[in-house]
Amino acid sequence: MPSSHPGRMPCSSVIPDMSDYMTLTELIAQYQKPLFPLPSGAREEGALRGKVRAVLFDVYGTLFVSESGDISIAQEGIFGKEKGRLSLLRGLFRRYGVESDENSVLQRFFEEIRTVHETLRAGGVDHPEVKIDKVWMTILGLDNIERARRFAVEYESIVNPAYPMPNCLAVIEALKDRGILLGLISNAQFFTPLLFEAFFGRTLDELGFSSALVVFSYAHGAAKPSYLLFSHAAEALKREKIEPPHALYVGNDVRNDIVPAMEAGFQTALFAGDRRSLRLRKDDPQCAGKKPDLKIIDLLSIVREIEKKQKRA
Repeated sequence: MPSSHPGRMPCSSVIPDMSDYMTLTELIAQYQKPLFPLPSGAREEGALRGKVRAVLFDVYGTLFVSESGDISIAQEGIFGKEKGRLSLLRGLFRRYGVESDENSVLQRFFEEIRTVHETLRAGGVDHPEVKIDKVWMTILGLDNIERARRFAVEYESIVNPAYPMPNCLAVIEALKDRGILLGLISNAQFFTPLLFEAFFGRTLDELGFSSALVVFSYAHGAAKPSYLLFSHAAEALKREKIEPPHALYVGNDVRNDIVPAMEAGFQTALFAGDRRSLRLRKDDPQCAGKKPDLKIIDLLSIVREIEKKQKRA
């Protein structure tokens, strides 16, 4: 129904569609298309400093190829003007009864994100994060959060397709088989775990990830490079009797991943296997002199380096 709320887009009646009968995982799966990493020209180098008992990963740009190089909600302008993608987006808006044009919707979308960020910063959050389903509820004038989540899943699948990095599943299974505790620290939304289900047919728990070590930005209201996410993971590791120097964090961004992981006391690996997502931050003073223990271009190199260290121990 149309809404008089000043922050909501005018909507008409919803058009029924087969997607209404799909699960969220099925919605993601219907948009699947192969994406491959782009060579970065980087070389593998470095060595682990000690034995590794836990490995924690970033998701977008590390375990999954992300067409934008990262989760898209924080990036204005990634949508572009590709005709195929524009057609999909307009079709999505029609099905949800959105009467405004896509530019107006996206402008209001990013304005709402900025408003939430400003509110959280005023409350003392250094790097704020939104809950994207709540944002879409406001923008679309929806009272049903499940409906907003369905829209959010399709929107993200259209504007920022994701696909498993080469050897993504292989490295997860290899580490699990070796008794390595698995975790995630990532800028993410409610739909992020569904990527694993859509592509691998298994939940995070079934893949071997410890729920206590799955630290997603939306759940904490703070995004990387906030130290909050890494300190939360460090505390969870200590409850497992694992000290930070025996944990390895793997990410693609020196500022967002490597620096806060180093501050938490973790060993670090910079994933440099995709030019889209590699963030060296050479001109960022926060990153000056910060070097990861490892630089890798193949996720399975993590397993090889861990085994190499164990043989030397």
